[in-house]
Amino acid sequence: MPIEFNNNIFHIYNDSISYCIELSKYKDLLHIYYGKRIDSNNIYILKRDRASFSAYEGKDYKYSLDVLPQEYPMFGAQDMRSPALEFEYEDGRYDMCNMRYKSHKIIQGKPDIEGLPHIYENSSGEFTTLIITVGDDISGVSVELYYSISETMPIICRHSRVLSGKTAVYLTNAASASIDFSDSDFKYMNLHGAWIREKHIEMAEVKKGFQGIESRRGASSPNENPFMAIMRKDAVEDFGEVYGFSLVYSGNFKMLLEAETYGTMRFQAGVNPHNFKWKLNKGEQFITPELVMVYSKNGLGEMSRTFHRLYRRNLCRGIWRDKVRPILINNWEATYFDFNEDKLINICKKASELGIELFVLDDGWFGKRNNDKSSLGDWFVNTDKLPGSLKGLSEKVDKLGMSFGLWVEPEMISEDSDLFRKHPDWALRIQGREMHEGRNQYVLDMGRDDVVAYLTDVFTAVLGSADIKYIKWDMNRNISDANSAALPPNRQGEVMHRYILGVYKLMENLVSTFPNILFEGCSGGAGRNDPGILYYMPQNWGSDNTDAVERMYIQYGAGMVYPSSTICAHVSDVPNHQVGRTTPMKLRSEVAMSAVMGYEFDLSKLTDDECYDISEQIKQYKRIRSIVCFGDLYRLINPFENRSASWMYVSEDKTKAVVFYYNKLAKPNSEIRRLKLKGLDEGKTYIVDNKEYTGRTLMNFGLYLPEYEKDFESRAWEIEEKK
Repeated sequence: MPIEFNNNIFHIYNDSISYCIELSKYKDLLHIYYGKRIDSNNIYILKRDRASFSAYEGKDYKYSLDVLPQEYPMFGAQDMRSPALEFEYEDGRYDMCNMRYKSHKIIQGKPDIEGLPHIYENSSGEFTTLIITVGDDISGVSVELYYSISETMPIICRHSRVLSGKTAVYLTNAASASIDFSDSDFKYMNLHGAWIREKHIEMAEVKKGFQGIESRRGASSPNENPFMAIMRKDAVEDFGEVYGFSLVYSGNFKMLLEAETYGTMRFQAGVNPHNFKWKLNKGEQFITPELVMVYSKNGLGEMSRTFHRLYRRNLCRGIWRDKVRPILINNWEATYFDFNEDKLINICKKASELGIELFVLDDGWFGKRNNDKSSLGDWFVNTDKLPGSLKGLSEKVDKLGMSFGLWVEPEMISEDSDLFRKHPDWALRIQGREMHEGRNQYVLDMGRDDVVAYLTDVFTAVLGSADIKYIKWDMNRNISDANSAALPPNRQGEVMHRYILGVYKLMENLVSTFPNILFEGCSGGAGRNDPGILYYMPQNWGSDNTDAVERMYIQYGAGMVYPSSTICAHVSDVPNHQVGRTTPMKLRSEVAMSAVMGYEFDLSKLTDDECYDISEQIKQYKRIRSIVCFGDLYRLINPFENRSASWMYVSEDKTKAVVFYYNKLAKPNSEIRRLKLKGLDEGKTYIVDNKEYTGRTLMNFGLYLPEYEKDFESRAWEIEEKK
């Protein structure tokens, strides 16, 4: 069993990693170590007297929680640094919250987390879990700290469960996890961005004081992703220590770094305490989202591959988890709102001839939705556009040998809708103030049980009305006016978290009722592209930006934590609708091929030559998509640092691989360059372009890149072991 408790030391370990906690003589949990595997004998926290203003325990001048590394620090009890837990009483009083060890237990397996997405076991014995209970005798509040360690991978999953005390309290901060590192000699990476510019890599050295990332937008947001990698300063792609942190949550979050006076560093992650205030009545509990922690001794690449394996196998669920995804055509950029059944069928006929497998009907099929100013909430078919309803259209698509899919946006409501006229109180709004629209729409109060029940019934009817094989679930704005008509004034601080819990409940209701439908998450692109959504939907729309060059950055950044089977990428028309750039069809296709590929333009307007090229690209993608979706990712050239980009996927048994290379801009009279591959078996012989190479040759000598490269040139090498 990879968890031991000896000599007041908790040692959580497997073959790769160790995580050590000291139970002090005062029953505090002190953090000793997290990193590469060690042995726990003779390790301890060195305590020393600090000449400072810090409070200390009794008359023990060498024992101050203000300078000791802690496991789950509390507000007010000596420690002046960032707390993991804060609460107040109903009369407004704050308490010092002096949490001390009460008990622990070690269990085989990994418990489910009620109401929240989480890592799960496929079979017994994949994880072992330590649960430590700490409590405050005066308030009666207690916290259960969960640590689940993988038996085979360098992964620990953490979350907390706060239990109410003798009277009602209001939580104002409840972190999923906190770690005190013994030094701050690190740099850190996060994935920053905006709409149509998501997941751009940002890197900075840790400085004294506070730094970190957060979202206050009601969703994980395109601006920041709930992921951070803390790295030694010499760590790079294939070398050095990296600690990866990924929060399995889709709402407001915060990841904090605090580098403090004595060289140590505190990391915390969880629900954002901004505008958060959760009432815990006596007998109630609050469960925090799960934080996934990955340790790598071999750089960012190993960290990413660990996240990918875990999220493919232990986060994504359902029958589509292990299936290659269908190649789709989406009508959005071809028609926007201006379509009828004949126009859609013409697109489908051409798509079927080219080998496309799925047609997705985007926005505009319901209510009076001829623009984005009405009808969200009125989920009945617009028979002026679709006289045969969804059933009639899906049957025609099916006769063409394709499956039928549909776009929906359940969480939103238009002012000009029957639903809003009937239930204006179902929209989030601050009473007595003007409501604020975003994209001409309001946000439904997903924290209300009656709203979730209504949407469950409505979409159960919609999804059951036709042979629907795919759903694209959108959410197209930030959340403002975050007040609920269903909650009293003293509980409005619960709205944002209740909202995302309601979203999860609705998703669970629908995906469990329709297990054969492939659900794809979307939020104006990648505005909610996070692990929480992947628990319900095994893929996410990568970005509303379909430009091939911009997608190099977006998909490279996304691959830091998310497997390619979860990232959707479409080939679209040129000039590109987002940035106006014109790039070759070959580049657009080969960038999309490195993820879950689809198409998004009017196929009926293609020339014969373009149709032939697309049909060949589709054949190629069908050959390689199992490797792309389920192989191991190796990054070769970083587009943020170079004029080109390259990455490759290697099958688990190392018998096949596919290598993608993209040139952004040509360099005149350029140097001769070779592309060194990774991840192959040194002793195997591979066939590349009808030539034989050993794995060691491809990884150490490499492949020559084109001598005279042009703007937007690309290559996709298919590699296979010699039989």
